[in-house]
Amino acid sequence: MLQKTYAAALQGINATIITVEVNCSKGVGFYLVGMPDVSVREAHDRIRSALKVNHYKFPAGHILVNMAPADIKKEGAAYDLPLAIGILGAAEAITTDEIGQYMIMGELSLDGTLQPMRGVLPIAIKAQEAGFKGLIIPKANAREAAVVDGLEVYGAANIGEVIEFLNRKKHLQPTMVNIQDEFYRNQSIFEFDFSDVKGQENVKRAIEVACSGGHNLILVGPPGAGKSMLAKRIPSILPPLSLKESLETTKIHSVAGKIANHTSLIASRPFRSPHHSISTAAMVGGGSSPQPGEISLAHNGVLFLDEIAEFSRAVLEVMRQPLEDRHIVISRAKFSVQYPAGFMLVASMNPCPCGYHNHPDRECVCTATQVQKYLNKISGPLLDRIDIQVEIVPVPFEKISDVRPSESSAVIRERVLRARTIQAQRFANEKDIYCNAQMYTKLLYKYAQPDATGLALLKNAMDRLHLSARAYDRILRVARTIADLDESERVLPHHLAEAISYRNLDREGWTG
Repeated sequence: MLQKTYAAALQGINATIITVEVNCSKGVGFYLVGMPDVSVREAHDRIRSALKVNHYKFPAGHILVNMAPADIKKEGAAYDLPLAIGILGAAEAITTDEIGQYMIMGELSLDGTLQPMRGVLPIAIKAQEAGFKGLIIPKANAREAAVVDGLEVYGAANIGEVIEFLNRKKHLQPTMVNIQDEFYRNQSIFEFDFSDVKGQENVKRAIEVACSGGHNLILVGPPGAGKSMLAKRIPSILPPLSLKESLETTKIHSVAGKIANHTSLIASRPFRSPHHSISTAAMVGGGSSPQPGEISLAHNGVLFLDEIAEFSRAVLEVMRQPLEDRHIVISRAKFSVQYPAGFMLVASMNPCPCGYHNHPDRECVCTATQVQKYLNKISGPLLDRIDIQVEIVPVPFEKISDVRPSESSAVIRERVLRARTIQAQRFANEKDIYCNAQMYTKLLYKYAQPDATGLALLKNAMDRLHLSARAYDRILRVARTIADLDESERVLPHHLAEAISYRNLDREGWTG
């Protein structure tokens, strides 16, 4: 008898339907075709053990399994369950004619337990788009898939429950998730708050500007000045994720297997902080079976590179294109996948090898050449893509010992939200433009053109600091954001002056 079951293969952050065709006839042998990898071929032994432990008999005879389309490589153990159900259906051990109405995925343990899997959310979205009645998956992943409307999601603990459900001997309750409640309940929960930060008012202002316009930021200062502490608090003042952004972020983390069991939606912006020993493939994504890298896991959130000068030059340079295009394409001989990479880059670094260049109290032992060589670990083209460059100095004792709380993240976030609202209205008719950092040249001429006084100020800064054309655009973008924080329709000279002051690493004599 011929039986078809349906599964899915992940390609990037999207899923493709895989049809599992099983033909059981007289004879001997088990044959699996359709470009399965080693882990899929090993399914035969896992299925046989799982059925035996759950008191079901693996069918005898000639079993031919085809996984179509045959030109897509099938990878991973999550095909165990659709293969097992297809085999039992072909052997008439499952009698229902409704198998084809469900998409089925899950990895089997030897005792028949269903193990958690990755990529459930894009699989559920594909099942809903294709018109399947329901999705049968491991119980640990049910809440993640249940955020998709119009699809019945059944979470099963083991293969026995699935067989009895399809044979109508047991009722599985569809998993239900209140998306609105789940989404909004977790949006304002933050571990760190700016009220804990003493002093550093100029740095907090720069961070507020960066978050208001989605600008990239680098903090340069000596050890212990508070660079990492400030960076960890940035998510607490960023605008909350929209439901669309939340679903997109959850899809990426689902494909990467980074979602905790029994979790449904990622409701807060990601904050990724990879170690400086990270490889190029781990940063941008890749591998023999391409997976999202850190820049994609930071999509719609923050990528924090602590001590950026210690990262490999190749790792830093490979980020230049994603910073501009907001996506990364990973190409292989027979296919390519595209992952989103719309992140806010936040970096920190010491000003020199010893860490005390320009320190108010401690003497630096580095020469000007050593300082310049250390700074040159970050290439000019990459530094040009960082809109805001801020020098941070240690907080004096008087401010550290002040017991009065500083301005809270909630208050700062309100100002950021007002600025983002102005930008949302401005770019309502622009495709894929959501904040000032994404403006291209045409929009800069339209929304950020300074007056004659501002142009003269900008020309003087360009000549004195030897800024590039890209830095010119960056200054205009930052000035537009500062104007939005002031709720000013035009970019005024003092907005430009503040934006120019955030090019600290460009100023003459910074290296001594």
